[in-house]
Amino acid sequence: MANLQMKEAALVYLDRSGGLQKFMDDCKFYDDSKQSYAVYRFNVLVNPSDVVELDAELGNHILHHPLKAAQVFQSVCFVAVKTLSLIGQLQTETQISIVLKLTHLPALPSYSLDLCEFPLSYTSQRFYMMQGIVIAMTTVTKYTQGARFLCSDEVCPLSKGFQYIRVHVPGATESATVRNDFLCSLCSSSLQEDRKFRVLGVTTDELVNKMKIGNEYKIIGIPVCIKTSQTALCVEANSITPYPAKVPSGISENFRCLLSLTSASCWKFTAVLANVFASQIIPPGTYNLLKLCLLMSLVQTSDSNRDPQDCLDILIITTDTLLVDRLLNYSMNLVSRGIRHPVSTEVFPTVSRNKYGTGAVSIQAGSALLAKGGVCFIGDLTSHKKDKLEQLQSVLESRSITVFIPGKKFGDDIDQQMTFPVQCSFWSFVDMDSSSRRTVQKTSAPIGQMDCSLIPANLVEAFGLLINCNESSPCHPLLPTVQHTLKKAMDPEELLYLASKEFTTEDFQKLLAFAQNLNIEFSLEAERMIHGYYLASRRIRADSIHGSKLSASALKYLVSLSEAHARLNLRNKVLKEDVLIAALLFEMSLTLKYGASAFCVAPNALFPFELYNEEYLEQRDLYLTQCQQQLQQFIATCGPGTTLFSTDE
Repeated sequence: MANLQMKEAALVYLDRSGGLQKFMDDCKFYDDSKQSYAVYRFNVLVNPSDVVELDAELGNHILHHPLKAAQVFQSVCFVAVKTLSLIGQLQTETQISIVLKLTHLPALPSYSLDLCEFPLSYTSQRFYMMQGIVIAMTTVTKYTQGARFLCSDEVCPLSKGFQYIRVHVPGATESATVRNDFLCSLCSSSLQEDRKFRVLGVTTDELVNKMKIGNEYKIIGIPVCIKTSQTALCVEANSITPYPAKVPSGISENFRCLLSLTSASCWKFTAVLANVFASQIIPPGTYNLLKLCLLMSLVQTSDSNRDPQDCLDILIITTDTLLVDRLLNYSMNLVSRGIRHPVSTEVFPTVSRNKYGTGAVSIQAGSALLAKGGVCFIGDLTSHKKDKLEQLQSVLESRSITVFIPGKKFGDDIDQQMTFPVQCSFWSFVDMDSSSRRTVQKTSAPIGQMDCSLIPANLVEAFGLLINCNESSPCHPLLPTVQHTLKKAMDPEELLYLASKEFTTEDFQKLLAFAQNLNIEFSLEAERMIHGYYLASRRIRADSIHGSKLSASALKYLVSLSEAHARLNLRNKVLKEDVLIAALLFEMSLTLKYGASAFCVAPNALFPFELYNEEYLEQRDLYLTQCQQQLQQFIATCGPGTTLFSTDE
């Protein structure tokens, strides 16, 4: 009687929810098809809350005994097919395969799957919800959803009809569904498959094109294989939900006040941000140029599908690797996805045979794809092998990575390849202090050029920003850093500066989240200045043999730098003042790569004075105003429309 009541409740629910009409439409598709089917597969969308209100026992079955609940819906659907003559070819109830798709699960701890808990008692085949990032995926592999078997003894009554139907269930391998050692239960003869009735599917079915490596999802499914020693989990996915980006809750009152006080200037707010940033790691005023670049790189990261070309990659030349490493490690954790690449793993995707499930090819994400929408910090560049550096250069230039899958190696007839977009900013540094790496500046080198012979020149060029940070630079006062290190060693939790109390790490996280989500547009004068500077720089850094040293990607990088400075100012419009900061940063980077040009920029152009008070900020504004006039003069002299340009240019 209880089973009959559940069947009645299932029919009522299907009718009320529109599921019955969808079932009839699916049946029409099968009935019109000329293909022979051993199994007819139907997806049934179920809202557990609605079912529980209708019939508590059926709701309990769906949540805790989903395979039994599927049998209830299977019986109801079979009766509907026969009563309404929906599929003429269908003969037995076992030919109907019902897949329950849940809209959600109760928001209770017992329905969440947590691999951090011990012991892992997920042996019951029921639904759980899991939230996480896709760190690996397999290639699309066919598997058998259903097959028809017949007794090999023609005299046996089971040598005809649809008495032996094998249906794929959650967690089953291919051999569990189809193999050649099945025996007839009536006469013990071997069973043979009628191949024309085999129904094929692909791994994860319709979800295979919805889930992307590196994205975060909520998944409702039935756990079928948990290996704690290898931290592996296989889930028969029932439904997926892309995890939404975190909505910023605004900025702190102290930042609001600072923004108001500096509103008359387009440069003061970001100058103060850089000055006080990461005061938990280094003293205020230390490495301001690097900190400004890091903040600009961080605001250009986003969980949304922003153009990968917006990313700002940073390469640092330094003799103080310990301090720079700490600063970068601190900074990358301020965004939702900051990945520090472990030396023992791979930066980019790798291919191996999948140990779980169907034995298909498994593609492991690597650090770069896991850092989607964030930052991938790959440490000392010289610690990577030559082939990996070449791969990194290719990714920086194309913003994509192609994985080659040799067919012979993995038991396939043909080779395959898969291409993944790389949507993160890369941070790295080069240690110039090691005695084995220390180089002497060439006497013939152009003024301002750094000797970066430790790494390939093309790779240096692929990084948009090249920054020089060393102990002798004016932006690194040595004594405060020593005092900071000693005090932190005695009391790691102590806040040494007022800036650390007024502008906390959480305050910076909120500020960056707010800035990342701003919609940016360019003013007309900003567009003209960017194009003018790009064309002028391209012209003066060219020769008749090799052409220009500036690639077309340089223009995109200038645009991203300008956008980043506007975001950091919490503005949604790029002004010419933002373009000036972008041009100065870019020119400083070009000077380190190739030497100084006609647009001569000092190494400390962005922070010519130590920022102690309002007076110094005013002096900096005056200095930057002079730089802006110098930039405009440079564009007027060497830019488009001048005699230096040919007709083609």
